[in-house]
Formats: sequence, structure tokens, C-alpha cells
Amino acid sequence: MHGFYYAVGTQRWREHWGLPLEAFAPGMRFRHRPGITLSQRDNVEEALDTFNAAMLHYDAHYADQTAWKRPLMVSTATVQRVVGMANKTYGDRAAILGFDSIALSAPLFGGDTIYAESEVLAVDSASDGPTGAVTVEFRCVKPDGTVVAKLRGTLAIHRRGAAPDAPQGSADDDPRFAGYRREADGALTEQVGIFFEDFREGDCFLHAPRRSFHAHECVEYGRRAFDTDPRTQDLDWIARHGEGRMKVPETFVIGAAAALSTRSFGRVVANLGWTEIRLPHPVHVGDTVEAESRVLGKRDSKSRPHEGILSVQTEARDMQGRCIVSYRRDLLVYRRDAPTPYAAAGY
Repeated sequence: MHGFYYAVGTQRWREHWGLPLEAFAPGMRFRHRPGITLSQRDNVEEALDTFNAAMLHYDAHYADQTAWKRPLMVSTATVQRVVGMANKTYGDRAAILGFDSIALSAPLFGGDTIYAESEVLAVDSASDGPTGAVTVEFRCVKPDGTVVAKLRGTLAIHRRGAAPDAPQGSADDDPRFAGYRREADGALTEQVGIFFEDFREGDCFLHAPRRSFHAHECVEYGRRAFDTDPRTQDLDWIARHGEGRMKVPETFVIGAAAALSTRSFGRVVANLGWTEIRLPHPVHVGDTVEAESRVLGKRDSKSRPHEGILSVQTEARDMQGRCIVSYRRDLLVYRRDAPTPYAAAGY
């Protein structure tokens, strides 16, 4: 089954999330991973950000007088999460053309964990354009299998190689990079991350997605870290001394670059630490960066026989090709035959 890695050189691969139109067929069923645990804060923010006046979602005293007895999760948050959680499979879409129906069959509350599943109902590839239409039923399910929502929609999906910036050619069929595991019932469960044994010294991964930095998130990140550096939040200072360009906090840059690598390194048990951290070029609001990692070496763990230690060099570059951060990390990674948590967690 289709993977998410495209060879772009010797021992170098580009991550690309989303299947092309040609990979879909009616009857295919997907279990999307990871899931997400909802919170009441998610509920409040979704309601207030969309000007939702239904106080059932954010007034606990009012909700206690209703049959629900607690704030009910806003339905639009469920719709967004379910479609978003399916993005690894449907990431090559050009647009959502519409939904025939959205059915909500059970309530959700803060603290509930949800997963997305989907089934391909129809594929229309008759047009000569760069996309075709894929009709999908998305399902929102709880860990016990309870279906809480169904969304039937039609997506415009790019043909192979037609998506903007899509890697050319076919995905690498190396079994190390399998994007799915086929279950006994025929469903395809998404999987990301490579086991310790399957990494090779010299492997390079060009990570996806890329990351753009926006003003509001940089201000929030700095303030929540007690960082009052005027370069990152004082608009008057920035206008007078920073050439009008808000700087992204360096610690945010380091964290963002590490996060971009978490799909290839999705089977990491723990990050054992960073060394040789370099920040050779500043990052400003509006910049877009892309990360790449190289495996420098691997060794057995002396104290943890079910895991191995991977030494990795990661570098992130802006769209002008300038290095904005680089560092080395030692990562503790699950072995293939280890007692991992994946099966028990439905992964």
C-alpha cells in the first residue's frame, strides 16, 4: 500500500502526506491516527471564536440546568477535528466540494477522546483536469468504537504528481516506509514513524509539513514563557529598532524544527537531549521554514533492551536556503519486537 516517502536522492527522501486520486477505490476503509482528547478550553475557544451564542457550550452553570448537566462540545469543533485528523490520507485534496450530510448521533464533552475513520464511497476520475472527485464518509468515533458523528462529503483530489509542490514519481515502496497497516477486517490503519532496526546510517528525511510563523503565535509563545524580549512583542520598539520585523523567539524556532521531524521519528520513546545547537540566521514573522534530518549513527541501549539510541542531525532552512537552526539529538527509539503501546491504544 502507498507510503508517504518519495526518493529525491541517494538515501534521501521527501515526506509527503496525502494519497493521489489514483490510489483511491470505492470500499476502501481507513483508520486515521493519531486521535485527540478534547477539552473544555477547546469548546470555549471554538464557540467564542465563531461568535456562537449558544451558552450551552461555555456556561457550566447554565448547562447544569439542562439534561446534559455539563457543557456540550460544539459540533463545528467535531467537524474540524475529524476532517483534520484524516489529512494524512486526504492531504492531496484541492478542495472540499461540499457535504451531503453531517449527522451527530452522540454527545461529546471536554475530556472525551476521539478518532477519525473514513470509507471511500465513490471515485469520479472521468474529467481531464488535474483533480477528480472522491466521495467519502468520515466517522468520528470514541476509543470504545461508539460512533458520535458521520460526515458524507466530496473532495477534489489531485492526480498523481499534479498537486502543487508534489514530489514527482511514485512513493518509495520500501516496507520501512509503509504508510498503513492492513487489519484483519481489511481496514487500513495509518502509521507513521520508523522502528530502530529500520534506520540506516546516512538516511536523510526532508520533513513535511513546512512551517510559517505568524505574529499572534510568536507573541503568545513569548508571553507564556515569561519572555518579555521587545523584539518579539513590542510593536513600537520593533518599528524603531527592528526595521519593522517581529522576531520569532529562538526557543520557539528550536521547538518548531524538532516538531517538524516527529513523523519520521514517530516511534521515539524519549528525546535524550540536544547538543551543538546553532542559530546562524534570525527568523521573523512571515518566514517559512523546512526541516531535514540525517541519521548520524545508531547503537544499542545498555539499560533498555527493547529500545535503541539514534543519533540525528536536524537542520531547518528558510525559503532562501539559509540555515536558521541546526542541532544534534540522541533519540530513544522502539525496536520492532518491543512491547510497544500501539496495539493497545488502537494504533
